[in-house]
Amino acid sequence: MDIVLWVVQVVLAAAFLAAGVMKLVQNRESLKSRMAWVEDVNAAGVKTIGSLEFLGAAGLILPGVLHFAPVLTTLAALGLALTMVGALIVHLRRSEGGHTFAPIILLILAVFVLWGRAGPYPLLLH
Repeated sequence: MDIVLWVVQVVLAAAFLAAGVMKLVQNRESLKSRMAWVEDVNAAGVKTIGSLEFLGAAGLILPGVLHFAPVLTTLAALGLALTMVGALIVHLRRSEGGHTFAPIILLILAVFVLWGRAGPYPLLLH
């Protein structure tokens, strides 16, 4: 199960790293064409979300790789799950039900990592 959790962590980290970097390096105007919700959030809010996604991605991987503070992986999974709950709320409020598939999948994966790493399969430092 540890291998499955690692695979999910890497997939989640890749998804959130890509999303976070995109929000950090592109301006709000260019993001609007791909993400309509950006209209409802100021530039600082978009950058904050991008930063949280970037940090969450790092938190899923770096504690295990660097053998340091494994609780950070659990906290990263929790933070990313909460981020996806927020994304779902935003999309539902905007009547964008068709845009909820990815956040639901990412939420499920983040909760799986949270369950595994906080429960029966903690990140072990060797």
